[in-house]
Amino acid sequence: MNWDRVEGQWKQRRGKAVHRWGKVMNDELAAIAGKHEQLVGVLQEKYGIAKEEARRQVDEFKKIVNHLKKSNANLIRLQKSLRKKRRSRTEHR
Repeated sequence: MNWDRVEGQWKQRRGKAVHRWGKVMNDELAAIAGKHEQLVGVLQEKYGIAKEEARRQVDEFKKIVNHLKKSNANLIRLQKSLRKKRRSRTEHR
């Protein structure tokens, strides 16, 4: 997942970012609107960390979001498959 996709889905991702970085307020995250470098800058300011550390944390966050997205997609596919099997069993009775 590239950062453009994270930026495009920022409203959905913002809640996860609030959970990840509690010192960053929701309205600040709304103003950032998923802009990678702005998020890095806010993390530097709020947490007093170096730019490279802030970038590392943002990259880690991106990986976590991507993993969660894939896990959710797999779960949805599994649920659909189970529903289909249930319907098939019901129809054969």
